[in-house]
Amino acid sequence: MKQAQAGLAIKDFARVSSKIQRFISGYLKSSGARGLVIGLSGGLDSAVALQLCAKAAGPKKVLGLVLPSSSTPQDDVSDAVNHASSLGVECKVIAIDPLIENYAKLLPEADNKTRGNLVARMRMGILYYFAASRNSLVVGTSDRSELMIGYFTKYGDGGSDLMPLAGLYKTQVRELARHLGVPAQIVNKKSSPRLWPGQLAEDELGLSYDTIDPILYCLVDKKMKPARAAKALAVSPASVRKVEAMIKASAHKRIMPPVARID
Repeated sequence: MKQAQAGLAIKDFARVSSKIQRFISGYLKSSGARGLVIGLSGGLDSAVALQLCAKAAGPKKVLGLVLPSSSTPQDDVSDAVNHASSLGVECKVIAIDPLIENYAKLLPEADNKTRGNLVARMRMGILYYFAASRNSLVVGTSDRSELMIGYFTKYGDGGSDLMPLAGLYKTQVRELARHLGVPAQIVNKKSSPRLWPGQLAEDELGLSYDTIDPILYCLVDKKMKPARAAKALAVSPASVRKVEAMIKASAHKRIMPPVARID
């Protein structure tokens, strides 16, 4: 476990922050777009992504959109708005319950996950609406942990033009957030997509990110076999197999749709 923790530890926060900022500014310049649009949830990832975008492009070139539904705590909305304001970033709040209600009138009843995925795709659609109207790019806020285990909605929060945090695991994003001075109430907030009332990421996943990230590091970065990873981390083989299964089951989310070749 100590070896994995050492591998996950960020040794030079300034270098990491600077590298991500150069990535953002370079991609923005090469795209020919005028600015960036980012969805703000009031949570960790979007707060860190917003701060890096504001530093990279300048706050006047960034638009933050807060898109709450009835399952969004008011504290999340306030945290997102206040953080954007502190950075000098324009922020719009658009309640999406009327859209959800109209969809509900037309579609059959579904479980939380199915409805939640629809809401995530609706939010991404709104981000792209604003991006198109402003000749801007949509910034994705997913981190590497979420991407590797598939904890995102395909063509929802997984759809974007660039992903500045996709090279950092969740625990690394939290470390970076503290270095950047992101407000403590955001840094320490439990991860949740807020797609339905009471949803918490770690309850849904069955493992904490403090457990998931070292396993991912061993399986993905160090290319360890599951049995060796479990022994090295002193965690149960079942936990390692669970993470491995999530990686395999979500592989389709990380690739473009297959194309029928006509040769």
